[in-house]
Parts: sequence; C-alpha cells; structure tokens
Amino acid sequence: MTRPFGPSWQGMLLSTDLWVSAFIRRAESGGAFAVVVRKGDLRAGAVLLKVLNRTDGTARLYSEAVRMDGEAVWMQPAGSQDEPDLDRYIERAVRIDPDVWVVEVEDREGRHFLQERVERG
Repeated sequence: MTRPFGPSWQGMLLSTDLWVSAFIRRAESGGAFAVVVRKGDLRAGAVLLKVLNRTDGTARLYSEAVRMDGEAVWMQPAGSQDEPDLDRYIERAVRIDPDVWVVEVEDREGRHFLQERVERG
C-alpha cells in the first residue's frame, strides 16, 4: 500500500519505508521517542502504530484503513488501552500479514503524531 503523506505531498504516493522514516522524524522532532519494532515490506507493507503514554500508562493502537470513498485514514482496531492486549493484537496481525510494519511511539502526552485523518473505530 503506497500512501499519501502530509499536505505538501498531496497526491504523491510514498513507499512504506519512506513514510515510516518521515513519521519517526516528525515524532522525534515533537519530543517523543519512536522506533521501528518490526519491518515489513519496504514498498507496500501496512503499518500498525502503537502509542505509549508514559504519564498515565495507557497505550493505543492505530491501523491504516481506506474508507468507502477511497480516503486513507487511521483507525483504532482494538478498543483496549492495555499494552499486553495490544501486543496480542499485533502478534495476530503479523501472523495474518507478514508484510506489516510495527512502529512504536513513547510520548509523555500520548500523542500519535499522525497528520492523516484519524477516526474512531
């Protein structure tokens, strides 16, 4: 899955490895720590984003999705904020799709740093 990235890149499609690299830079420039936990397919791997809020100990998981109108969005596929539950979800996702990337962000405020639209699941 190639993806559009940010307003200045409107209409331009990026490979997963470039998107992940730019995302990590954005999160780190915002004061967070971000790391690739698992690399998937360089060009077309889907991305799972786990965000850890170190202030309150919660975690959230975001997954890429495409709406019926074709717009790329991010959704929370798992309702839990318990990190072990999210890790189990990620393990299942990797078994189903070995091309998936997993990126983890640690932020004191629990920010996700996504510029794309985020919808509630």
